[in-house]
Amino acid sequence: MRFFDREAEFEKLREIEELSQEVAQFTIITGRRRIGKTELVKQFYARKTLLYFFVARKAETDLCDIFIEEIRTKLNIPMIDSKGITFATVFKFIMELSQNQHITLFIDEFQDFFRVNSSIYSDMQNIWDSYKSTAHIHLIVAGSVNTLMNKIFKDKKEPLFGRQTGTMHVRPFRPSVLKEIMSEYCPEYKKSDLLALYTLTGGVAKYVELFIDHKKFTEKTMLNMFFERDSYFLSEGKNMLVDEFGKDYGIYFSILTLISQGKTTRSELENALNIKELSGYLKNLSEEYGLISKQQPLYERSVNKNVHYTIEDQFLRFWFRFVYKYSHIIEAGANEKLKSIAERDFPTVSGKSLECYFMEVLKEQGCYTRLGYWNDRKGENEIDIIAEDEVDNKIEFIEVKRQSKNFDEELLKSKAATFMKAVGPYEGYEISYKGISIDDM
Repeated sequence: MRFFDREAEFEKLREIEELSQEVAQFTIITGRRRIGKTELVKQFYARKTLLYFFVARKAETDLCDIFIEEIRTKLNIPMIDSKGITFATVFKFIMELSQNQHITLFIDEFQDFFRVNSSIYSDMQNIWDSYKSTAHIHLIVAGSVNTLMNKIFKDKKEPLFGRQTGTMHVRPFRPSVLKEIMSEYCPEYKKSDLLALYTLTGGVAKYVELFIDHKKFTEKTMLNMFFERDSYFLSEGKNMLVDEFGKDYGIYFSILTLISQGKTTRSELENALNIKELSGYLKNLSEEYGLISKQQPLYERSVNKNVHYTIEDQFLRFWFRFVYKYSHIIEAGANEKLKSIAERDFPTVSGKSLECYFMEVLKEQGCYTRLGYWNDRKGENEIDIIAEDEVDNKIEFIEVKRQSKNFDEELLKSKAATFMKAVGPYEGYEISYKGISIDDM
């Protein structure tokens, strides 16, 4: 698959690169695993000189041998004998070079220096602070373990706290990009195929690339590839998150599995797990790991009532719903049985993804000042999407259905009337009602 999108990220890198010709720049690139952080940087610097240091889990001296060879190859500059050399020596050498020439250094999997030698961060701080005022360098670092990257740069006790000059967060492909990809590689695709691609990948670049490169363009062929024996996707969720969670991964995996099954309130989760207090775990999943979000209906007055948790990542929502929950089926070698379960439940699961898809479409349009859902506390009335424009005084009530024939405008108007009775009338607002379906993707 060719490289898609990232125009906004490229423009930001251009600005930073220009600044770094005069003033040292230190950029952190964040984003979940497989989102395309490394490819983004490599594509941008494809025709420029880039020093690329990948922090493998090796001895420091072995890593430095590789880094020194990169310097020799890319800059054509000999360095001192590498025997017994430390990363501090390599980094100092680069900072000294940048006093007289512009250098771009990209350090990938930056958090793994913790495994190599955690004192590297202190060494970098001292060297950076000593040379940055006169350096012409763009230092870019990226990491895949969110907790460790937060520790390095957001913990006031850590040496590199506050040293970055900018942060770039790489996000999944937007709906418009997924449509562009499908249109290019499979012009005859059905809307249900686009929904399957979104449900199974969430727009994560690596996952999209795997389906496209293997020419899996339909819902059926995507599900076949997802659940085939030795599939890349079956082990991906665990590979992604075990490093994040460490020894407590079991309880976190159980919580995420229950949320993916529809148990979304704290009391439901505590009852299902027979644990009295989950607030600490839920807070970590939300704030530390960024894997779930705390949702409330629009205009909910209490911060503690009508709270539901959701897994934002579409891939992980699907993975926990089917792969982790039914891991015993995979261990029994009955992958076809598991695929049949997923096919049976796919209309329901992808229906929720359809709501998320349209919410992302509305965000991409940037026409609204407030977006959300609403339901009353009794659960008798629910509105899938409410889109408000406080500038032009407009509000739109939207019902999402897989099939347009199931939309009932009068029922939506009745729910909207209940909503406005609860939160107050929208006097002077232009009010509209709309049903959208898979045909509108």
